[in-house]
Amino acid sequence: MKAKELRALGKEDLAKKIDELHKELMKDNAQIAVGTIPKSPGKVRVTKKTIARIKTILAQKETPKTGTSLPQEVQKKA
Repeated sequence: MKAKELRALGKEDLAKKIDELHKELMKDNAQIAVGTIPKSPGKVRVTKKTIARIKTILAQKETPKTGTSLPQEVQKKA
């Protein structure tokens, strides 16, 4: 999924999506560990990146937004 699509989801939906992706990743990793060739070898990589995207979006939703992106010490000097 794209980040834009993920940002539109709520926190509960994102948590459910992470659980689904973790289960899918475990299944794929088990398949690789057994020695069978996965149907799409790049799927593990895409799944990991999607999990990271979701975690980043959840972290952004948790932290309150401030008016500026610079730390206060730097703002005073500027």
